[in-house]
Amino acid sequence: MNRRVVLLVEDNPDDELLTIRALKKSKMLNEIIVVRDGAEALAYLFGESGNTPNLLPELILLDLRLPKVDGLEVLRRLRQHPRTKLLPVVVLTTSDEERDVLQSYDLGANSYVRKPVDFAQFMRAIQQLELYWLVLNVAPPVA
Repeated sequence: MNRRVVLLVEDNPDDELLTIRALKKSKMLNEIIVVRDGAEALAYLFGESGNTPNLLPELILLDLRLPKVDGLEVLRRLRQHPRTKLLPVVVLTTSDEERDVLQSYDLGANSYVRKPVDFAQFMRAIQQLELYWLVLNVAPPVA
């Protein structure tokens, strides 16, 4: 059986809950794996946390402001490794700082989305992300 996984890298429990709720409300079939800091994300992606090393996510939703290892460093390491350099990564953050946007794209983010403060807008944004990245987008083959 081919498991299709979305990796949510989010340290804020409220944002985690809202994101999962929005994805499930749209009847997403992908399994959602949540990691709560950058070190845990890297351990998951590189097979150091007990997961199957060959099981890479279809999509990574990556917050920037993370404990232990920040989101920009996670992105930097992903893009340096042959196995993970082409994984679709959407930076999903509250940061509206121009330098974060520029650094994210410079490091290879596929998209940068600011988390809306309004609940309804947040739900719509997540559902639109899911529609585009998991239904419409054709991802590169995983090595």
